[in-house]
Amino acid sequence: MEEPKILIGLDLSVASKDVLEILIDDASDPALFQEIARANTGRPEILRLLYEHPDTPEDVRNSLTEALHVPAPSSTQVAKTERPREVRAQNILQKIQTLTVSERVQLAMKGGREVRGILIKDTNKEVMLSVLDNQKITDTEIEMIARNRSISDEALRRIAKNREWLKTYAIVLALVTNPKTPPGISVGLVGDLKTKDLIILERNKNVPEVIRSAAKRLLSSRKPK
Repeated sequence: MEEPKILIGLDLSVASKDVLEILIDDASDPALFQEIARANTGRPEILRLLYEHPDTPEDVRNSLTEALHVPAPSSTQVAKTERPREVRAQNILQKIQTLTVSERVQLAMKGGREVRGILIKDTNKEVMLSVLDNQKITDTEIEMIARNRSISDEALRRIAKNREWLKTYAIVLALVTNPKTPPGISVGLVGDLKTKDLIILERNKNVPEVIRSAAKRLLSSRKPK
């Protein structure tokens, strides 16, 4: 699934510095830096954050020199420091833990993959469910969430209501085979499974008996007369 343009509906001019810093740390689209710069011309502290951030594109950093009254940085000053993914994720997690619920909700709906991966585990239901409203979330992420046996059943219900996601077979299979998925939802999806997966499902002791029975009946109906 192609990710749509980021930041739709997010007013960058009033977002807190903490939220913007996490968005920058998690950014995968260079256009984000320019959008933040344009929206915060009257906030020197945000422009300074961009100027000093190692991931800020060179053209954006150079455009900030006049507003901040600083000399154009040399190549040695702007050398990007590669951060291991684990370190980067840990830094983002630590920053997220200092945010309010409303700030986490904002991040959940607008953040990148790293942020989404953290906030889908948030103990606050509103924050967790807001991740599913993120327009950049991919089918692969949804499949992983649908397979997660520790995820809230409310999240599984939300996924099952999205017709676009249910067009992806792997997501349907993940929902049916997840013991946390409400049986009323799983039973309705059993008929979409391939025969080979029905055979496995019929023997799957981790799912409710009603799901295994539905798989058995469907297999019987598919046998040649």
